Amino acid sequence: MRTRRAIQMLALCAALSLIDCVELHAQQKPNVIFFLVDDLGQRDLGCYGSQFYETPAIDQLAKDGMLFENAYSTCHVCSPSRASVLIGKYPARTNLTEWLGGRPERDFEPLHHAEKLTALPDEEQTLAETLRQHGYATANYGKAHLRKDPKSYGFDEAVTGWVRSYHHPFGGGYDETLPAEEGDYFTDKLTDAAVDFIERNKDKPFFVHLEHFSVHDPIQGRKDLVQKYEKKLATMRHREGPDYILEPNPDGPAISGEKLKELEENDDGRSHQNERVAWVKQKQDNVEFAGMVEATDESLGRIRATLKELGLEKNTIIIFTSDNGGMAASNQYGGISRPREFLNSRFASSNLPLRGAKGWNYEGGIRVPLIVHWPGKTQPGSTSQAIVTGTDYYPTLLEMSDLPALPDQHVDGRSFVPALRSEDYDRGPVYWHFPHYSNHGYQSPGGAVRFGRYKLLEYYENGTVQLFDLENDIGEQNDLAESRPEIAQKLKRMLHAWREDVDAKMPYPKTATSAPAPGSRVAQPR
Repeated sequence: MRTRRAIQMLALCAALSLIDCVELHAQQKPNVIFFLVDDLGQRDLGCYGSQFYETPAIDQLAKDGMLFENAYSTCHVCSPSRASVLIGKYPARTNLTEWLGGRPERDFEPLHHAEKLTALPDEEQTLAETLRQHGYATANYGKAHLRKDPKSYGFDEAVTGWVRSYHHPFGGGYDETLPAEEGDYFTDKLTDAAVDFIERNKDKPFFVHLEHFSVHDPIQGRKDLVQKYEKKLATMRHREGPDYILEPNPDGPAISGEKLKELEENDDGRSHQNERVAWVKQKQDNVEFAGMVEATDESLGRIRATLKELGLEKNTIIIFTSDNGGMAASNQYGGISRPREFLNSRFASSNLPLRGAKGWNYEGGIRVPLIVHWPGKTQPGSTSQAIVTGTDYYPTLLEMSDLPALPDQHVDGRSFVPALRSEDYDRGPVYWHFPHYSNHGYQSPGGAVRFGRYKLLEYYENGTVQLFDLENDIGEQNDLAESRPEIAQKLKRMLHAWREDVDAKMPYPKTATSAPAPGSRVAQPR
């Protein structure tokens, strides 16, 4: 009898120990902070070379973690990029290829935009849903911009939407879930909400998706920080070179150098959209934007301070990135013959040495900052040359959290954990597909592929192709399409095969009676 009782007691102890182990394992799951900034260019940070904007908290994160030189968004505008982070699929695969809302077509544009979705698909299992299934508390604060309540796709709590008010700097007039007083700054209020969530969920694993509306326009810095940068700018020496340049559309009507110079010299405040050229900012000197950047930096600093106070900093993964490149080309704005204050409200920053801007498939529109802090795993102060893109976060975070992969969901993602461990890593090619006319810079619909050092851009209006060697020409000034035709043709075939594989929808001529068949390789260029 005693033996049987002893065995029962041992079995009970073993069961209790197993329960304790399970609970302990749950407690040891890493927390995740995904810090996603809107329209932040890679070169807008001190750790990426900015000499004007001050970002001490972000720079410290880079010192504590790993900075990526070749990180990309999956699209040069917001909604497709944000969806890719959550579902691990390219925009072309889901047909969510434009910012939700989009812009109307123009009479001078010869193509209709491609068919597109207008909301996040219901059938997708998001990263938030997966983490919640594994015991995570989940919260979304900020610009989801997917036409749905984030609570419907995996978040326990959400404060989101696109809200503006003339009474509060940048995004005031909050709904009842985020009360504010006159003069409150939205970036600070969203940080308050995130800090509160962390404090309430400190005893369980949590996933905070902090999607600041900043540094998107309207470009309105916090007043105290704007005053700081006004003083700083006044002490700086004048920098040589133009403040803005006119960039032609490589797929638009041919324009001579003389004509381009004439347009530059005779800017009358109107748009040059008929000539398909756009002004691009060349200097980082916008004091309003600088105030927004530093307020966002302060937000990260507050989040990290909270983690440290709660003893969570060693068990929390922080990913800091942006949804696309910086807004160096204004949002459909016409000329530059305006006062500085007006221009500061329309042009955010300069992406140099990267070419182009948000809304372009040049590096300035798609190359983004990426810093990953994985305590005890990433080498502090390290830099990675690995190529990664927005679809890769889903499988990477699952592997970092020791959770099973979902290859049928994050089908276009590749875990870059080896890169985080400073091991050899090659994800293979990355692709872009934007079958619409851009809001910024009047760019033609087009796509791109980067494979190793080379990047090919293809435009869908006239079939123009550009090829660049990014290792030797990060500014994309030397087009190799004619001098290296074998590489251009190889990458073009890869891009076309990929479009067919993901069933990418294409724009089509306004003279056509219907859209091209799904999976069509070309847009029937003239």
